[in-house]
Amino acid sequence: MTIVGAGLVGALLATLLAQRGFAVTVYERRPDPRIAGYAGGRSINLALAERGLHGLRLAGMKDVVMKLAVMMRGRMVHHRDGHTELLRYGRDDSEVIWSVSRGRLNIALIDAAERAGARFEFDRRLTGATFGDDVALRFENEAGVAGEAHVPFAIGADGAGSALRAAMNAYTPLGERIEPLGHGYKELEIPAASGASRFAIEPNALHIWPRGNYMCIALPNAEGSFTVTLFLPNEGDPSFATVDSPAAARRLFERDFADALPLIPDLEADFAANPVGMLATLHLDRWHIDGRALLVGDAAHAIGPFHGQGMNCGFEDAVELADLFAAGADDAGAVFAEFERRRRPNAEAIAAMALENYVEMRDSVAEPAFLLRRELGRMLAARNPDRFVPRYSLVTFTRMPYAEAFARGAAQERVLRALTEGRRRIGEIDLAAADARVRAELAPLAS
Repeated sequence: MTIVGAGLVGALLATLLAQRGFAVTVYERRPDPRIAGYAGGRSINLALAERGLHGLRLAGMKDVVMKLAVMMRGRMVHHRDGHTELLRYGRDDSEVIWSVSRGRLNIALIDAAERAGARFEFDRRLTGATFGDDVALRFENEAGVAGEAHVPFAIGADGAGSALRAAMNAYTPLGERIEPLGHGYKELEIPAASGASRFAIEPNALHIWPRGNYMCIALPNAEGSFTVTLFLPNEGDPSFATVDSPAAARRLFERDFADALPLIPDLEADFAANPVGMLATLHLDRWHIDGRALLVGDAAHAIGPFHGQGMNCGFEDAVELADLFAAGADDAGAVFAEFERRRRPNAEAIAAMALENYVEMRDSVAEPAFLLRRELGRMLAARNPDRFVPRYSLVTFTRMPYAEAFARGAAQERVLRALTEGRRRIGEIDLAAADARVRAELAPLAS
């Protein structure tokens, strides 16, 4: 088994395949992060949920990773007037997500893959590939020394900017479409506080400052700091076209994020040092070339970060592919085709839900109509647990296929909008009639 890319998905896939007895080699363009330090380009904290935890459990990694993670019970919404409110993700502390450092998790997964028997070749940047009777992968190291590896097939887990995808697309068009979101992000930091608590604000929440067409979020780190991410449009006012200097960033925070400003002492320095990251969704018509090359994770279906599911979706890819190989390793072409058949509809569904969640996070969480629908949804879920489960819960706390969760969520949203139309308070809704509508319009959910 040859994997290109030793990021999160590549390292987990290497572990799962090696555990199943396959000989695995992973080529990675970066130097070994355990020696050179982690330099992954994107350091946005990751939200670990049930789908990702399932993959980590199968790899025997759950206990190790949980030591690196901080529990988040819900969204702590910071309103313009300074007051805050916690919107729980689930029913109680049995339904939470976890903030984890990308770099620390990646290193832990590389260690696990090596323990399972996988071999890593670091400082091997893929510069091209040819697809003949075998696959010839061409590499260069930082010194410019070239090399080549001939393998039966290659699996590309090398991220949104996949070099293997570029080589495959040059060989045969994959139908690549990149949809820019029109928004970007800039990372800042709330440092750890002095004293016993370490955290300057509530540690067990994802903090969000929703401001309509833009927002700021903060996720906790285990050592007490928070990674802050400012999301702005690329054009307009405010946007990264107008907030284009440290001084302009301070003026924005003074106006729109006043309670966050004292928590970010190095605002100007962070703003100047960190680049603007771009946000886009990747769509492909094909994920593989017969039995010679396959793309997984962000290399096949990069999405926006707004549902916290990019890593979780990629880990599902790794589990699915490892299981398919275990069942039919003698026919890579059939494995690749079946993998794409199973995973593509789910990747498209979570991509759409991520974009919807961005609108919800930056805007809807402060709207009375959304909050009323959310409150009613939680009540209907408690009263009809076999028929009504909020879509966020289906995505985050179960392993229901994303495509099914998307469709079910749309049906439930139609019910909520019909029941809340013209209402302003929960007391105006006839709950008995609401229960009857749920039973009439929503089929029972499988356990």
